[in-house]
Amino acid sequence: MIDTLNTYARKLPTWAVYLIGFAPMPFLFWQGITGALGVDPVKALEHEYGELALQLLVLGLAITPARRHLGLNLLKFRRAIGVLSFFYVLAHLLVWAVLDVQTLGAVWADILKRPYITIGMAGFALLLPLAITSNNRSVRKLGVRWRQLHKLTYPAVILGGVHYVWLVKGWQVEPLIYLAVILTLLALRAPKKRKVRVAA
Repeated sequence: MIDTLNTYARKLPTWAVYLIGFAPMPFLFWQGITGALGVDPVKALEHEYGELALQLLVLGLAITPARRHLGLNLLKFRRAIGVLSFFYVLAHLLVWAVLDVQTLGAVWADILKRPYITIGMAGFALLLPLAITSNNRSVRKLGVRWRQLHKLTYPAVILGGVHYVWLVKGWQVEPLIYLAVILTLLALRAPKKRKVRVAA
């Protein structure tokens, strides 16, 4: 089963992942315009983009554990998934700022006043340099520092999970599941401790 999936993954071009990944963005926006997202399309669109962003971040985080523990190799798609997740975070942010809050002063006030928005913006700030350097030129130019820089993904995903838990009213199960999955995947990514042999 895993071998079959790896074979299909090798054949699937990266551009197809971008195409499939970006497809929901205009479709959801069109649904919002036409009223298919309910009585409050702005809030619905904001939620849909945010949840898709978090799902993509979790998917990107799962790639290394999937390879290490299951033998499923999706490494060639990791950068594409990261870029997609950033653009969905950006779409989530723009819908909130432009269509929901609407004024720069109110946006800034919300960032300072509401902790869940502060946390969300902090996560976005961590993702911004990763999106800017997600190209081959930056990989060559930064060398080993590129890998170190992109470890900012880990705190960014945690902040995204906390943002989701905090913004909902009351303790709902779905956001807690996302946060639990994020923490589990981070634990699975932890390097194995090498056994130290003690000389007899």
